[in-house]
Order: sequence, then structure tokens, then C-alpha cells
Amino acid sequence: MVTLTSRVIGTLVASILVAIASAPVPASAFYIPGLTPTVYKDNDRLPLYVNKIYSKKSPLDYSYADLPFVCSPPKDAKKAWLNLGEVLRGDRISSSNYELIVGKDEKCKTLCTKTVAAEDAALAKDFISNEYSVEWIVDNLPAATRYSVGDKTDKKRKQYEAGFALGKMKYGKININNHVTIRILYQVQPGHPDGKLIVGFEVYPLSILGESCPDEGKLLDFQPLIEKTTDITYTYSVLWLEDKDVTWSTRWNLYLVNTDTQVHWYSIVNSMVIMLFLTGMVAIIIMRTLNKDIALYNEEEMKDEHDDTTGWKLVHGDVFRTPKYSSLLCCLLGSGVQILAMALTTILFALVGVLNPSYRGGFVSFGLFLFVFAGCFAGYYSARLYKVFKGTSWTKNAILTGTLVPGFLMTIVFLLNLFVWSQNSSNAIPFGTFFALVVMWFGISLPLNLAGAYFGQRKAVIEHPGRTNQIPRQIPEPVWYLRPYFAMAMGGLLPFAVIFIELFFILKSIWEGQYYYMFGFLSLVFMILLVTCVEMTIVIVYFQLCDEDYNWWWRSFLASAFSAVYIFVYSMIYFFKQLSIDHFVPGLIYFANSFMICTAYGLLTGTAGFISTYWFVRRIYSAVKID
Repeated sequence: MVTLTSRVIGTLVASILVAIASAPVPASAFYIPGLTPTVYKDNDRLPLYVNKIYSKKSPLDYSYADLPFVCSPPKDAKKAWLNLGEVLRGDRISSSNYELIVGKDEKCKTLCTKTVAAEDAALAKDFISNEYSVEWIVDNLPAATRYSVGDKTDKKRKQYEAGFALGKMKYGKININNHVTIRILYQVQPGHPDGKLIVGFEVYPLSILGESCPDEGKLLDFQPLIEKTTDITYTYSVLWLEDKDVTWSTRWNLYLVNTDTQVHWYSIVNSMVIMLFLTGMVAIIIMRTLNKDIALYNEEEMKDEHDDTTGWKLVHGDVFRTPKYSSLLCCLLGSGVQILAMALTTILFALVGVLNPSYRGGFVSFGLFLFVFAGCFAGYYSARLYKVFKGTSWTKNAILTGTLVPGFLMTIVFLLNLFVWSQNSSNAIPFGTFFALVVMWFGISLPLNLAGAYFGQRKAVIEHPGRTNQIPRQIPEPVWYLRPYFAMAMGGLLPFAVIFIELFFILKSIWEGQYYYMFGFLSLVFMILLVTCVEMTIVIVYFQLCDEDYNWWWRSFLASAFSAVYIFVYSMIYFFKQLSIDHFVPGLIYFANSFMICTAYGLLTGTAGFISTYWFVRRIYSAVKID
């Protein structure tokens, strides 16, 4: 045991070192939770980083520094160290040749004159027609354009839309924005008049012809993109403005879209009503019907009449019979426990403020690392259930648990990445990052899975009340509403009804570039979802057992997991109603990612339903006297 433990620890440490080397952490110039704000003084150089271009019409992002029609980065440009989440979301952060000197305004300063070939101009026109926006970063703030919200009866307030347009359509021509006015908003550091804190980064683009400066009130010619080689001059202006209304601690509030919280509360109330309805059903089953059944079955004078009765007790000799494909069920449930542990921990981190929108890539990074380290829970639970099913090779089951679902998802990611590579998008996963993912899988998750399975198989087998008959009991023809497909469809409907309103905002944050920050609502909806899955599955399995159908193992997993099918259908409706994606590869990316998300969601909800139902079935059969 000591040798096995030392090998596991050694493999774990080595794998962590390789993963850290392959997937570096953010540089200190960027926001990490807990760091104090950066204080700038007059004449200090404020670095401006260029990141990527992105669009609501396409999930394909492109590195801004690699665009052939913009000014090339300086020769000494440095690529920022990115965390794993930043790489996977398509970030490619690089230093630029924009010179921002603290406290110094600039008027129409020339950045460069770029010779743009005809094919590069055609590429720029394609990006602009698809409404691509540019993301730059200053002091960890993304560039934003300003707009006002409110009406005449309500005081108008400032709001930010992240990014700025790469170009625009005007008078039937596509024009590129080759001039930007950069507004840096600052706040004087309390107690230090010479110190400045950056509280806003606004960029207002213009398309101007030649090297003319955009004077206020003067109509300028636009810089069109034409089908021949042309020279485009890029210029910029810088304004430093003191903003006394925004503080450093509240500067991100302007980026968060003020959705009506009443909609979220409506979602919570809707979910609560469904949950309370199910709670009432479960209470009636347990407190009335079930107690009455148990009292009836336990009456001594009724023993001789049990063979003539009907109900769930009649299948006591078959209810714990090992199901078909029991090893596969163990693997799926192990992965479900792993995803459930990851989801609960990630939401907890988000709820306490560690994972906030300013921590770029934090959600993905934390989620992946928590999933990897939750492999021990997957191996433990899968091994315990495998022992219940009288499995003979716990190591084979542990390896299958650690490779089946992750391998399936990794295969999809690899194949999808080939299509993304063909588009030269920054969303393509680099070889080093892909290698880091594989190392995390085989070097950390799988060994932890084996370690969890080792301790799980050493535990005493879970005892079941009563013995299993050697000859399976014949199952009567079920009533129409208890047929497997109908029961699963009904079992997944209510969990979907609990989350479909909040699901709309989650999809907008994923596919339309909005920041999601309603983590309090998300945690409430998630807990209600779990309770709904538990109660719905218990009700379905109870009625199934009352109908003398003892094949409940897979039904308890698939009933609540079926809500993933409804979510996938909803994502299809969202695709055609909300998005404007009309190319093959972007559409493939959308549906492949939606399928993987729904797979993980189905495993999570199915596992929650199975664990609770397994406990319920053992409890009710241990409460009756069985010969």
C-alpha cells in the first residue's frame, strides 16, 4: 500500500509540474483575485495589450496581432502568459506599439501606414460584414464603448458595451476603422494626489481617409476597403479624464449588463413552485401511501395473504438484481459524481467572488482543474457500486471510469479542433495546451481515479435488505404512463422547466459575449434543480415498483438525465432564433459544444437522481419484514 501511495504521489507531482510548464499562469500585469490595484504616476508608461477580434455571429475568434491588414506589433512584442481558460476561450494577448503616457494627451498620432493587399482587404471586408469587434486591454479592463440606459422618467446612467467595431458599412461600402480615440478614465488615489487608478478604458473608432484628423463637426471621408492593393494609415488620439463617479472597486459594474432582476426572481419562483409541487407528491407518497403499505405488509395476521396482494413488496426478491451493462452504469455514475463535485465547488468559488468576470478564463481553468482532481471521487463511488454488482476486476472498472467519458469528450474536442485549425482561428487549441490536457487526464485524473477505486473496493460491500431470487420474476405489462420512454421523457421535463429561464442568460453569456455575474441566482437554481431531480426520480421509481417492474437501476439514472435532451433541443431553438450563424464550421462548433455541455449536464442530473433513488429503495425495503 505504501509503495502504491508513493507511486501515485510521485506521478501526481510530476504531472502537476508538466501541466504548469505547459499551461502557464497569468502574468502579474493582469488581475488575480486578492491583488491590490496598480497605481500609476504621471509620465509612467501604461501598456496597451491587443487580444482578439470576436463576433456575435460566429464563435470563431482571431488574434488581433496576426491580422494582415492592421499595424504589425513591434519587433520586441511580448506574448502574455495565459492561463488554461484564456487559451481555450481564444485569447491571444500581446503587447502593442500604442504609446500611452500617464497624464499626457495625444492628438491624432500616426501609428503606421499599412500596405494592404487585395486578398487581405477581402478578408477584412468579410470580418466587418460579420460584425467583428476588437478587444484590447488596459490595466485588465477590456476596451469598451459607452452608451446610456434609462428613459425620461428615470435618470440616465452610463453603461459599457465591451469591444469596439472593426469597421462599418456606410453608403453601400465597407469601411475599416483606422482611427481610434482612446479615453482613459482615472481616479486620484485617496491620500496620494500624484497617484492614479485606472477606472475606465473607452475606445471610439472612426474611419477616415488619409492622414486627416477627425476635427469635431467636420465631415470626413471614409477609408473604404477596395479590391486592390492600397495604403491605410492608422492613427490614434489619447485623452486622460478624471472620473469621480466610478471607483476602482466598482469599475467592472459598467460592463455588467443590467438585466431585470425581476426576470431572475420569476425564474426562482417558477422553480420553487415546481419543486414544492414535487415535494408535496413525495410527502404524500412517504407519509401516507408508503407508511400505509409498510404497516400493511408488517401485520402478522396478513402474512398468509401477501401472495394475493399487489405492490412494490412483491418484487423484493428481484429489486436488487444486478442490471444489464452494470459496468457501464458504474462508469457513467462515477463520471457523474466527478462532474457533480466539480460543479458544486465551482459555483461555490463563484458565489464567494473568486471567479468573477475580471478573472479572465477563471471559470474554465477552475472547472477543468477541479474536474481533474475530483477523479478520486469518481473512482471511489464507481468501485463501491461495482462491488455491489459483484464485479471481479476493480482496476479494469477504474480505468474504464477514468477514460470512457473523458475520452469520448476529448475525441470530440480533437476532431472539432481540426476544423477550427482549418479556419486559422485563435480558438484552435495549440499543441502544447492539448498536450497539457492529456497530461492532466492521464497524469492526474486517472491516477486519482485508481487511488479512489483502491480505497472504494476495500470498503465493506453495501448491504441490501433480503436475498435476490435465483429465477427472475416475470414483469407484467406496464401501464402506458409507466413505459420506459414515456417515464424518462416525463422525468426530464420538470428539471428542464426549473432551469429554462436562467438557461437563456447562460447561453447569452456563452455565445453572445455577455458577462454572466448572477451567481447568487445560479446557485439557487442549481440547488432547486438537484432537489427536483431527486424528487422526480423517486416518484417515477416508486410508481414503477408498485407496477411490479424491478428494472429500476437504469431508469433512475436516465429519468432525470433525459432533461439534457430538452436542453439540447432548446439550444437548437436558440441557435435559429437568437443567433445569425450561417457558415458550416461556426455552426459545427456551436452544436458540438452544446452536445458536450448537455452530456456533462445529463451525467450530473442522472447521478443525482440515481444516488437518491438508491438510498430510497434500500430504505423502503429495509422497513418491511421480508422472509
